[in-house]
Parts: sequence; C-alpha cells; structure tokens
Amino acid sequence: MTTGPHLAVALDSAGWHPAAWRLPEARPDEVLTARYWVEQVRAAEAAALDFVTFEDTLALQHDPFNPSQRGNTDRVQGRVDSVLLAARVAPLTSHIGLIPTAVATHTEPFHLSKAIATLDYVSSGRAGVRVRIAWEQADNRHFGRRDIGATDLADAHHGDKTSPLSDLFDETADYVEVLRRLWDSWEDDAEIRDVATGRFVDRDKLHYIDFAGRWFAVKGPSITPRPPQGQPIVSTLSHAIIPTRLAARAADLVHVTPTDRADATRILDEVRAEQAAAGREHETLHVFADLVVFLGETGTAARDHKNRLDDLAGAGYASDAEIFVGTPAELADLVLDWHTTGLSGFRLRPGAVPHDLAGITGGLVQELRGRGRFRTGYEASTLRGLLGLSRPANRYAA
Repeated sequence: MTTGPHLAVALDSAGWHPAAWRLPEARPDEVLTARYWVEQVRAAEAAALDFVTFEDTLALQHDPFNPSQRGNTDRVQGRVDSVLLAARVAPLTSHIGLIPTAVATHTEPFHLSKAIATLDYVSSGRAGVRVRIAWEQADNRHFGRRDIGATDLADAHHGDKTSPLSDLFDETADYVEVLRRLWDSWEDDAEIRDVATGRFVDRDKLHYIDFAGRWFAVKGPSITPRPPQGQPIVSTLSHAIIPTRLAARAADLVHVTPTDRADATRILDEVRAEQAAAGREHETLHVFADLVVFLGETGTAARDHKNRLDDLAGAGYASDAEIFVGTPAELADLVLDWHTTGLSGFRLRPGAVPHDLAGITGGLVQELRGRGRFRTGYEASTLRGLLGLSRPANRYAA
C-alpha cells in the first residue's frame, strides 16, 4: 500500500470555471444526461481515485465571489439532483466512492437517510453524503415554510457568537445525528427471511431512535435496513470556525481551503482542537484540501488555458479555494508538500472538463505513481475501506 495522499475530484457541470462550457471540447448539451456523468466518474475510477463528489444546491448557479455576475445567462444554469445522479452512476461503476451533495436546510433527515442508505445498497458500500446549509433568501423562497432571517457569512468566523448562520450549522449537526441514528435503527441481522416460519424480520432488532431536539423530533425506525457500510461517509466543507465545529461534531471527512502550506497547518490545528472539544479526539476525521486546478503540459500552456477561459468570461476567475495553474508535475510537488502537514488528501476541482479532469486522472496520477505515492489499483471494496475506516458497531445492538 502506498503512503501518499488520498485523491478525489469534485464534479460540477462543465467544470468550475463559469466559461468552461464555451470551450470547443465541452459538451454543454449533455450536462443533464446520465452518460455525461458516467463517463467522468469512470475516468476517475480508471485512475483509482478514492471518490468523486457531485455539487448541488437549492438555487440556480451563481458566483458568490463575484456578485455582479449573479443571474447572468452566460454560464451553465440548472442541475440534476445529485443523490439521484449518484444512484444512476453507481451500478455502472464498481470501486470508486460516490458522495453527492445534499442541502440539510429545508429538507428532512428521514428522507435523506433512506436515500443515502439506498445509494449504499445500489453501490455495494460506496456511498457518502456531503451536507451543506442554504442561507440565502433565494433558497428560502423555493419552500416558503420558514424565514431564516438575515444571514451574514462573516458570522462563520465568530465561534462565540450566536447568529442565524450559527443556528443553521447547529441544525445541520442535529440533522446528521438523526441520519446516523436512523442508519443504526435496524441491526445488521434484523432481517430473518425465514420462509418456513413466515418471519421476514426480527421486530426486536428494529429500534426507535426517539430523537427530540430544537429542530427535529423523529421517532424512527428507518424503513430501510442498515446500509452495507453501517454508516455511509458524511462530509462537510469548511472555511471558518463555525463550519469546522460542525465537521468536528458530525463528519467523517471535512474539505478545507488552505492558501498555502502554513495555512494548511493552521487549519489542521483548528480542526483537531475542535475535534477534541467535541470529544472525538480518538476518532478519525479526514481533512482534505480543496484546490481548483488548471493544468497544461507546460506552465505557459496552463496559464494560456486559464487566460482563455477568463477572456471568455470577461473577468478573472475567483474561488473560495486556492487556484492552481501549472503542470501535473508541479501539482504533484504541491500535493506531496502539503500532505506532510497531516492533510489526509485533496479534492481537486477541474477548471474545465474534459481538459483538466484528464490532467488529474492522467497527468497528476501518473506523476504520483511514478514517485511511488499513489495506488495503482483499489485495495478495498467500500468507501470506508478506501479511507481506512472500519465498519462501526451498531449503537442499538445489545
């Protein structure tokens, strides 16, 4: 087994650059088709990446880092549901982990628990879910059942301040707790399937979860038996202390956005401190750094690639994550350097598909393999196994 970093890719329409769909090799007329996504996931699987993530929101796409572009019609608009998409991809792949994004705000944990349990069955143990919040009024207006109030993203940096934003993250922590309890509400051997006695299920091995909190009151049990992994992977994205606290309380994996090696060290220290405060210092919480990548065979080619996209968009690309522009070998240097800080791995966001996805699955992976720092095949059959996580015991089993 190699000792290098874990690798994942974040898939989002034609790529993370808003002008990616306008390149000649892009296929914007196929972004709502299953084949388009299956091809991308199979490319990632052929490179033996750990998992892919699928982006999703409750509102049309816009660039939160360039408010002037909000509502523009010159970028991809419209999404398919990420959980349903992952379920469509699952039977057409065999090893790679599948982590759709699901918005906890405005939705019910009971629904998501059975959807992700079903994905785990369909994929034979390769499912996860990335939970996120919805804080904008545009999201609220799709539902009309609650008024979250005015939210300020700056409040995410104030760990000692109660705010509408911090409430959303506290709600999401409860949401994940309900998910986990529902996944455990069937013991592993609850299904008997004994034709002779006519007993399909052992009722004593189904459990009420009896969760009662500020936001949810869920009796349980689930209507879906315990998933193959026991507990599918739960991931979150963090840029500041409040979402980091959510990850420390509830997640198996957190995506972070360091700007350099020193920042990665600072973020890791913060994550571990919050993990200890949550009483989980002896559990594994993987930390993946997110990078947006624009790759080329030479540094000049990579810069030309990004500049072309910026020219098409009429503005320089900005992101919540660090933007890497260079060769696969230079990206390998960065990845291996940052990995020494203690980062578990990297989730790479291809600037344009297929160009930068191929640069990751071909160029970067081959470069790391040449240095003996990335696997040549899959060594586990489940996503938990790929991430070195054991199958957890059922909390309700005697």
